Order: sequence, then structure tokens, then C-alpha cells
Amino acid sequence: MKTSDFFYNLPEELIAQTPLEKRDNSRLLVLGKQSGEIEHKHFFDVLSYLNKGDCLVLNNTRVLPARIYGTRVDTGAIVEFVLLKQRSANIWECLAGPGKKAKEGYNFKFSDKLSATVREVLPDGNRILEFFPDGEFFACLDEVGQMPLPPYIKEKLNDKERYQTVYSKELGSAAAPTAGLHFTPEILEKLKDKGVKIAYVTLHVGLGTFRPVKVEDVTQHKMHSEHYSVTKETADLINSTKANGGRVICVGTTSCRTVESVATKYGEIKECSGDTEIFIYPGYEFKCMDGLITNFHLPESTLIMLVSAFAGYDNVMNAYKTAVDEKYRFFSFGDAMLIL
Repeated sequence: MKTSDFFYNLPEELIAQTPLEKRDNSRLLVLGKQSGEIEHKHFFDVLSYLNKGDCLVLNNTRVLPARIYGTRVDTGAIVEFVLLKQRSANIWECLAGPGKKAKEGYNFKFSDKLSATVREVLPDGNRILEFFPDGEFFACLDEVGQMPLPPYIKEKLNDKERYQTVYSKELGSAAAPTAGLHFTPEILEKLKDKGVKIAYVTLHVGLGTFRPVKVEDVTQHKMHSEHYSVTKETADLINSTKANGGRVICVGTTSCRTVESVATKYGEIKECSGDTEIFIYPGYEFKCMDGLITNFHLPESTLIMLVSAFAGYDNVMNAYKTAVDEKYRFFSFGDAMLIL
């Protein structure tokens, strides 16, 4: 398939700039993956589509306030850094801009409690920084860091917690698993009361999730790598669900990529951790996931390709056209889709 096959026209005004006041008031497009049938609901209606014995898989990663601005000690130049991946205790791989002001050996100050030195410039332009915190690193980062909102969001986010899921726990992502932003503690409790199992995986989302596909032949695209982990409790929940005929419903493409990576590697879901570069596009045979809750994704992105692999290319592209016609809100702070 060609990358251009996954293009759709999106009016700019449909890109959600801010989250709704109530997380679960977003709209929900329900898509039948076999029939292509579409229903228009609200997210709180998700309760009526999940059954006793189903297992909902949530990604409990927590977003780092990873965007920080440093002052170069010798010149006073301001450089923006985005933390991408922790290499060791205080060593991080970062984006830097403007890069020419962040060469190897340059020193930066972020606050009275946090400074850093550029240790290496990587071939792809990323920087390796060694940080020198006065105290605990993440506490210092929380004081100076901003949420690394996607480039299509121009509005300032007043409450940093709105770019976190209510169940976020494991610090390490450079972007939110946005399908989970619609859930409230109340909805999760109602699902448990109904007999729906709740399982948590961790996949730390990298900024590569926003990287455009630059090749026309989809199969030639190389996916970015992301770290995941699955606990024994989660593996047992998912395996028992499958054994008893229940459905495994992933919240977000990150949860999907986690369970499918594990199932592909081991032939089952088991306690494990590792890095995945799994690229799911039409033709892929799903080994674990039976249903998906997801947001509306960018044209020509790997994410819309994943959704098309699950629900069928024609069904998904028609659903997106319908969502545009019905003026759904798109992307990170936008509305949701349930595919069953």
C-alpha cells in the first residue's frame, strides 16, 4: 500500500486545541469492524459496549514534563530541549533547537537546581546530555519542565494533569497515550462493577509517534523504538480472558502495540519487558486484540495505518470522512472511536 492511500482532508478548525471540561463528555464514534456500521455516541456510553468477562488494557505510562529551556552559560543563548530517552541515571537523549547552539561540551543552566552539559551529538542530530540536579532529578524537572504537547496544539495547557490519564503511574513518556484521556475514575469503577477486568501495561511513548511517514511504499518505513513492560498479573488477566471467551479491548494504539509485540515474540502474553519497533499496517494478523478504543489520528500516519489493519481500510477511511462531515474533534485532545 502507498502512504498517500491514508491521506484525508481535515479542516484545521477540527483539530482540538484544548481538552473538554469533562473528560468523558467527548464524542464517541462506534465502528463495527466487520460491517463498517457507524454509530454516534458519547464516551460515557462506552459502558454499554463492554461486557462482563471482557478485559480492558490500559497503558499506565506517565508523561514527563519533558520540554525544558536552557540558558547557555557562556553566551546566554536560549535553547529548547525535549527529553526523549533516559540512557542512565542522569544521562538523557534529547532533541535540541536551535542545534547549532548546543554543541558538544556546551554547558546549560535550567534553574538554580538544574544544569547540564552536552556530552555527545548523535548522527541524527539528537544530543546526549548529562544533568546535574541539586536534589532528585525528576523533582527538579517538574519545577522547570513543560508538557511536550504535539506541534499541532497551539494553545497553552493550563492544567498539566489534563495531558495525563487518570491512571498514569510509570513516569517515562514524551507524549500521552491519548485514547486514555477520556476515562474518569467513575467510568473505571462502573466497568469493574460490571465485571470488566482492568489490566495495565506500560509503554513509554516517544515523540517518534508524531514522525511522518516519508516513504511512499508503506513497507519501507522504519518504526521508532519504544520501551514496554508487562506484569504477571496483566498477563494472567489477558490469558484468562482469552481462555474464557472474553474480548481483549486495548485502549490506544500503544496498548495494542504492547500486547501484539509480546504475542508476536512469545506466541502468548507473558510477564516481560523490552523494546518494540512493531509496525502494524493492513495485512497484519492480530494475535491478541479483539477491540480498540482510539482517537482520530493524523493523515498518512502509522497510527491510522494500524487502525486500518484492524478494522479494514475502507471502513476506517469512511469512518474518518464521516467524522470530518460530522465535525468531530481530532487528534490528542479530540474525540474517540470504539472499534468492535
